[in-house]
Amino acid sequence: MENVAASNASSFDRSPLRALHIKAAAGGVGGQFCDGYVLGIIGIAISLATTPLGLDAFWLGLLGGAALIGLFLGSLLTGPLADRYGRKNIYRWNMALFCLVSVAQFFAQDASQLLVLRLLLGLALGSDFVVGVSLVAELVPRRVRGPLLALMAVAWTLGFTIAYVVGYMLQSLGDDAWRWILFSSAVPSLLVLLIRQGTPESPLWLMKKGRNKEAQAVIERLGGLELPEVAKDEVKASWSQLFSRKWRRNTLVGAVFYTCQVIPYFAMSTFIPRIFTALKVEDSYTGGLVYNIFLLAGSVIGLLLINFLTRRAFLIGTFTINAIALFVLATWSGMPAHYVIGVFAVFAFVMAASGVLEFAYTSELFPTELRASGVGLSVAASRIGAASCTFLLPVAMDRFGAPVAIGACVAALVIGAVVCQLWAPETNPRYAR
Repeated sequence: MENVAASNASSFDRSPLRALHIKAAAGGVGGQFCDGYVLGIIGIAISLATTPLGLDAFWLGLLGGAALIGLFLGSLLTGPLADRYGRKNIYRWNMALFCLVSVAQFFAQDASQLLVLRLLLGLALGSDFVVGVSLVAELVPRRVRGPLLALMAVAWTLGFTIAYVVGYMLQSLGDDAWRWILFSSAVPSLLVLLIRQGTPESPLWLMKKGRNKEAQAVIERLGGLELPEVAKDEVKASWSQLFSRKWRRNTLVGAVFYTCQVIPYFAMSTFIPRIFTALKVEDSYTGGLVYNIFLLAGSVIGLLLINFLTRRAFLIGTFTINAIALFVLATWSGMPAHYVIGVFAVFAFVMAASGVLEFAYTSELFPTELRASGVGLSVAASRIGAASCTFLLPVAMDRFGAPVAIGACVAALVIGAVVCQLWAPETNPRYAR
């Protein structure tokens, strides 16, 4: 984390966990569960809506990537706003939009209406990725920050997996099954909306704005006594600062590693039944269930490893393993079905394990005054890449076949490994110099 905070550790960072810490953590973890749920539910929902809504490959790709496009815009816009005006109010109320749009999906009459709603959901998702990671990182004690941010990634994967299970269970409800599946995301978002009420503003952000009296009050509620000696920053948060000589390498690494991770993640996960069918796996939905179970298992292992590996080794190693797994899948023509499921299970496990870095590492790459903007830009870059590939995947599969589509995901993983090898800084407190 930033040097200023590290060199001015206060009783705020040494304080035992209090109810307010747990409340903030629960709100952040719950938000990530909802984010994963909304993105995970769309794959099986649009598969079931294909006939009722008359969807072709173009519309399947567009609806599959719509929330990611909205997420790009939401994260890009929210970052500078949260750095300039604070995290608290966006954090408290974005789940209200989340809940209302989830309900509205039930009443969509055609693909274009559903597209607009998925874009709106993406806007809410983007804002939550930015303020959730930033606010929780700045409210909890430093010693639990890394594992807690990793836990948020586990919650995201859990939401993604539970969404598939819910969709699998509700698919027998007839022509309206897809409506009930999409509507179901209103339930967890309403619960998280209630949990988040009363969460305070980030004391670090308040200090950066010179509002020390308000910061002191928050720190006392969190179990601290004194303010660390942090001067009011004279540099305004802006995207130009992210590309300044001091921070541009971190900005590049954050955007590239995040993008190269989520391109294959979303491309594979959103259309997993369709991919299994193309690879001659007869029970594609059961194969997808196995895939999602390994996603969840991998995220738990990632949580356990987050503080014991260097960030660089974690990134480069997982990129390499997954590139090899998908390369085998793309080049082995006629692979037996149980081997296909096995390779996908390895990919899911390793990808989910590395996913914990999307929350911990991006937060560690930027200082307080640029954190929301930096995280927002990283998320935005990743989601526009993921949205593009999610849109193109079904089209590429129809035109060129599954091996070519999977090969594009291999290319993204190789790029991620090379960029991290060349430029990724080490931020794990155990190993950072």
